[in-house]
Amino acid sequence: MSSSPFIVEWIDRLAREGRGNRRALDVAMGRGQYAVALARAGFRTFGVDLKIDAVRDAAAAAVAAGVRVHGWCADLTQQPLPTARFDIVVVSRYLQRDLFPALRAAVVPGGAVVYETFTTAQRALGTGPRSPDHLLEPGELRTRFEGWDVLFYEEASEPEAVARIAARRPRFG
Repeated sequence: MSSSPFIVEWIDRLAREGRGNRRALDVAMGRGQYAVALARAGFRTFGVDLKIDAVRDAAAAAVAAGVRVHGWCADLTQQPLPTARFDIVVVSRYLQRDLFPALRAAVVPGGAVVYETFTTAQRALGTGPRSPDHLLEPGELRTRFEGWDVLFYEEASEPEAVARIAARRPRFG
């Protein structure tokens, strides 16, 4: 799978904003392409995936890239994410609706979420996920981060039907 230019761009943008020991999380990290990008951008990077082989592959990719990724294998329906721990959380091509409150809570005040996944319009293209459980409804991703500062939002229909958001958790309130 090729990298999403949207996610790569926002990792770079957010990396330029600060210094110090900032933490990043790649949720459902797969083979770790974004975890490696986060580590290269200077974040202390963590990644989680349900599949142990994916966690191993991501760790190997990080070593090959000369960076470190702290990976763990977990079913996030059974093991909660840490609260207020990450400066950036990245989610790509993954949708688990009951995880949104935990994703929001995992971000420190002033931190950000960068999220991109398929919408129901993907069905018309004849590829990708078909189940409504894995497809966002129109406008759904934006509403999941209501109350946050939306830095960028888009719903595209070509070449894939995806929704994308970069949103910052308010520092206060």
